[in-house]
Amino acid sequence: MQEKILILDFGSQYTQLIARRVRELNVYCEIHPFNHFPEIDDTVKGVILSGSPSSVRDANAPVPDLKGIKGEMPLLGVCYGAQFMAQNYGGLVEASDTREYGRANLKFIDHGSDLFREIEKESQVWMSHGDTIMRLPDNFKIIASTGDVEVAGYKVEGEQTFGIQFHPEVYHTTQGLQILSNFVVDVCGCKQDWTPASFVEETVDALKEQLGEDKVVLGLSGGVDSSVAAMLLHRAIGTNLTCIFVDNGLLRKNEYENVLESYKHMGLNVIGVDAKDLFLGELNGVSDPETKRKIIGRVFIEVFDTEAKKIKGVKWLAQGTIYPDVIESVSVNGPSATIKSHHNVGGLPEKMHLKVVEPLKLLFKDEVRRVGHEMKISPTILGRHPFPGPGLAIRILGEITPEKVALLQEVDHIFIEGLRTNDLYDQVWQAGAMLLPVQSVGVMGDERTYESVVALRAVASTDGMTADWVHLPYDFLGRVSNEIINRVKGVNRVVYDISSKPPATIEWE
Repeated sequence: MQEKILILDFGSQYTQLIARRVRELNVYCEIHPFNHFPEIDDTVKGVILSGSPSSVRDANAPVPDLKGIKGEMPLLGVCYGAQFMAQNYGGLVEASDTREYGRANLKFIDHGSDLFREIEKESQVWMSHGDTIMRLPDNFKIIASTGDVEVAGYKVEGEQTFGIQFHPEVYHTTQGLQILSNFVVDVCGCKQDWTPASFVEETVDALKEQLGEDKVVLGLSGGVDSSVAAMLLHRAIGTNLTCIFVDNGLLRKNEYENVLESYKHMGLNVIGVDAKDLFLGELNGVSDPETKRKIIGRVFIEVFDTEAKKIKGVKWLAQGTIYPDVIESVSVNGPSATIKSHHNVGGLPEKMHLKVVEPLKLLFKDEVRRVGHEMKISPTILGRHPFPGPGLAIRILGEITPEKVALLQEVDHIFIEGLRTNDLYDQVWQAGAMLLPVQSVGVMGDERTYESVVALRAVASTDGMTADWVHLPYDFLGRVSNEIINRVKGVNRVVYDISSKPPATIEWE
């Protein structure tokens, strides 16, 4: 059985980051709500309590049941987790006179403590708390302090229980990964054997056992997640996997043909379905973003269902669901409110009466890429920018027409190819062009024009949950703008989107 660290989530924005850092150490971990986590068994080597937007002094503050954990196995409280243990076991937490947000430096470190092995004095840490621990319980001992916060870290005497009031998981804590390594490797004794190679081997074996001789159908998108899921399944069940790639008429220029060509070299059994006219017909006259998404989701299910029924004896639907999707569905506050539809092809399993198999549901996006690399999947596929399920439909603001799609495909093609030829593509997490529902005055030759405006978007991110706009070189943007206006009939103005997420989203609809 795979050994693991449990992370109990109190709603912190940084909880996923804790998991990502632990996994960077080749140690498997899982995130669970503080009030709903699995039974502690021999595979659990230690527990981490996350931060929280709540205060331990609130009447409705989250209260975990640590029976069978505290004093029984290694336990690390981060920020709220540290304050909860201090308050709950006889100490005092109060609102701080000097709230500590941002960078701080460790002025005192107990180097005899396993948690702070090899951590340097003055090491920078990242604080984010309004409360502070004013008094520790009798058997708690201070092991780190900053200039403003005396109890930056503590250990419970006689136990492998630790608390820190800063966030080791964020990059601003310069030796944060070392602190987490000290905990999960030295204190918890984890073997660091959870690697892409071990994941592939274990997952293929598990899929063989789960699926046997059953037939599986998978919706390919050409993206990273569905491609890696397909290859894992292909290794497990070979020709019993059928992949369906649907052209909804809203893909990038030549994408349908290019993606089908790229899969030919992977040995996959892929069926291509040209459904452009059907999708564009259903979208005719529709301009509301949510309605567009729902129509595309519905028509995709209908097309996919029709094609899948042509394959005799299918029992499973494979999906490229990844770990952030799973965490979202069991978050501390319950499933998140619907921000937008069509994150996944919901409704298919019920409609088709199929069981669901999700080979990637334990992985973060960057881990999916590493697993794909381990399986020798083409860097062209693994390095591909994310592309929204509804495609260009949500990059054409307002009503969709075949003419608008063709125009935006040309604009997008010039932008994306420009990024590739200027060695900028891999510096960007996601890029694309938006067709705006406004027209502007321009001058071409001796004539005034009244034509469309397009916006270019390029963002840097790790998982899409937050994103910063990329500072592309001005000379590059200038050349791309000129090329778009000169080559794409109907466009006379190009703008560049310099909004970050939040408050903006990556897509415009």
